[in-house]
Amino acid sequence: MTDQSPVQADLPAADTAGGAGEEARAHEMRAPEMQAEAFQAVRQARRSEVAEDYLELIAELIELMGEARPVDIATRLGVRAPTVAKTLDRLARDGLITRARYRSVFLTEEGRQIAEECRRRHEIVVRFLLRLGLDQETAEQDAEGIEHHVSARTLALFAEFAGRD
Repeated sequence: MTDQSPVQADLPAADTAGGAGEEARAHEMRAPEMQAEAFQAVRQARRSEVAEDYLELIAELIELMGEARPVDIATRLGVRAPTVAKTLDRLARDGLITRARYRSVFLTEEGRQIAEECRRRHEIVVRFLLRLGLDQETAEQDAEGIEHHVSARTLALFAEFAGRD
């Protein structure tokens, strides 16, 4: 029995005898700016991920129910009302939503555009994952994370691949 986690157990063993593994590590060390840029992009995506999820959900609720109430947002996101209130305050400060206390939430033009872009990215990622052979439920779940972290170049390739016959 090994002490590796399930994730570590699935990874290939490190190349400790030199060769390609060592060369790849040396290449990484020569490009710290590129590595830093990649980590910065991920951190930025994580910061905007919550806002994007809220905007996308608000647009969906308005489309399906005619309004987006904070209680419905909390229920669908699986969070508590104070969390929703705090996030809605931030979205309002950022000019992405409008709302009155104890009333429905509405998207500003900028918020609507962001929500539409999120929905477009989500749909492309889902189509891509379905094309790879994933089932609908798994594709939807995985797309929720991928859609926030995929670059425009990669998303374009996903769309191209997903659209092939």
